[in-house]
Amino acid sequence: MDTKEMEARIKELEKEVRTLRDIEEIKNVQKAYGYYLEHWMYEEVIDLFADSPDCLLQLMAGVFLGKKGIRHYFETNKDLGQSPEFLHQVMQLSGIVDVEADGKTAQGRWYGFGAIAMHRGNGVSQMFMGGIYEAVYIREGGKWRILELRWNPIITAPPGQGWVKPERLATGPFTGGTSKLKPDRATEIDSRYPSGYIFPFHFKHPVTGKETSEKKHNATLNLKKYK
Repeated sequence: MDTKEMEARIKELEKEVRTLRDIEEIKNVQKAYGYYLEHWMYEEVIDLFADSPDCLLQLMAGVFLGKKGIRHYFETNKDLGQSPEFLHQVMQLSGIVDVEADGKTAQGRWYGFGAIAMHRGNGVSQMFMGGIYEAVYIREGGKWRILELRWNPIITAPPGQGWVKPERLATGPFTGGTSKLKPDRATEIDSRYPSGYIFPFHFKHPVTGKETSEKKHNATLNLKKYK
């Protein structure tokens, strides 16, 4: 290997190392989101998002645009974390992160699974939940931040016998969200079981390099909007 080839190889390895470091930093950001969300540490959550006007958070409650919209969502519910009976544990699992060639943006996909308990009326609602996060990340001010985060719920169900004492259990269905929220637009697709909806992948098949078949599958479904 001559000098030029050696230099080219070194540059290639340096780029690979940078990419691996970027992936680890991004994973830490996403995992921190889950830990902060558990106790509704909303200021810490908001600080994970980019300052870009293109910033976006999509939830069952709706789509919230920009840092202002995201702050509206979390601050509207800021009192949640003050109760010791509150729990919003959504584990960030099985993450796949792909950094773009320019090293400025990245995309990620995660399973979210956990448990929620929150006050409703004179009691506490409880449920298990599971779904998928799709995220876009951007390097801003030398740090990786969340640019877009979309939550695609799959299951929400109260446990047969949960962790809240029987005398503290609320009755009726768990609706989630709050009437005080004013999303920037509605979240249209109701992906909850048994819709059959496959949340679109941001990446191609890692072995074949081909587009996967979820678009074709979803086109056959009679998908409904959130009510």
